[in-house]
Amino acid sequence: MNIRPISDHIIIEALKADEKTKSGILLPQSSEKDRPEQGTVIAVGIGKTVDGKLIPMEVKVGDKVLFSKYGPHEIKIEDKEYLVASADDILAIID
Repeated sequence: MNIRPISDHIIIEALKADEKTKSGILLPQSSEKDRPEQGTVIAVGIGKTVDGKLIPMEVKVGDKVLFSKYGPHEIKIEDKEYLVASADDILAIID
């Protein structure tokens, strides 16, 4: 993929929901009603400019992040789905 987000935008590959609960119960595919809230950062913009000063991004490519459920926009590139989020949509970096 050759895409470079601008400003404070981030390209995220959403993580698939677990197909099995911790106790071992298999979940049907119809249980995937909600959008994911976790993903891996694929690409990052340079940051946001405020009052002429560049505020660098806190996330980097490869970070696993937690984001607001309905904040990112869905896009499709080369038959693969990604999310485009603003830096404000990122809630936390998961270690």
